[in-house]
Amino acid sequence: MNDKPPSTSGTGATGVFKRVIRAIKGEPWSREEIHDLLQQAESVFDPDEQEMLSGVFEVAETQVREVMVPRSQMVVIERDHSLDEMLELIIQSGHSRFPVIGEDRDDVLGVLLAKDLLRFFGSTVADGPQIEKLVRPVSVIPESKRLNALLKEFRDSHSHMAIVVDEYGGVSGLLTIEDVLEEIVGEIDDEHDHEEAEFIRKDAEKDGQPCYMVRALTRIEAFNDYFRCELTDDDYDTIGGLVMHKLGRLPRRGERLRFDGFHFQVTKADRRRIDTLQVQRDRRDAATG
Repeated sequence: MNDKPPSTSGTGATGVFKRVIRAIKGEPWSREEIHDLLQQAESVFDPDEQEMLSGVFEVAETQVREVMVPRSQMVVIERDHSLDEMLELIIQSGHSRFPVIGEDRDDVLGVLLAKDLLRFFGSTVADGPQIEKLVRPVSVIPESKRLNALLKEFRDSHSHMAIVVDEYGGVSGLLTIEDVLEEIVGEIDDEHDHEEAEFIRKDAEKDGQPCYMVRALTRIEAFNDYFRCELTDDDYDTIGGLVMHKLGRLPRRGERLRFDGFHFQVTKADRRRIDTLQVQRDRRDAATG
């Protein structure tokens, strides 16, 4: 009797999927078992394919709160903003969609698309557009919602942004369809992201103190040269690695920590890595630095 499995026409991927299908048709496998199978199939998938397939499984277990843009990092347009103020904000942020707020960030009126304002630029109308007429409805979702359910909701509603609320109804952040897709395929850089390609750049002041945007892949030696400091690079090569070590885990976007005379805030990250940090010196060190 020949126990050799049937031919897969030379494609290892087909063989793996046939094993999965046979298992599902017989005694169902758990998600963990299928995930382990994919991880072991190193000869079938290249690293990028394995990472994407793993992302598909992880997205079903991930809650919105784990990947949302936190409230403090939301770029919003206020209902009373002038046309010039809106234009400046759109240019500075590089985003295409903006929550519109009333009294405060808990009073979200809807979402404004940058393209809806284009026809008003260069207009001789003194008052500009009535923003209420341009605001579109926006989905409101709980922090506990799973990403796979949110992705289906985005698809069905043809929307690309949702406002996240906590159990008390307060706004805790937002999430876009790009954020969800990045959990599957990894970081998606757009044209605006390339403007941040330099490893350290000075940003606008915050609370009266100089503020810097630092790529997580910046080598600690380069960080020390730039800031004239002496962070240790004995165990870690990059500033992102050092931050993860100090925190004891991979931090989420918006998380803050303070050590060795600096304040660090994670401004861009996914479930696999940190991308960008906002950095400020402690006031006492800034005064002497």
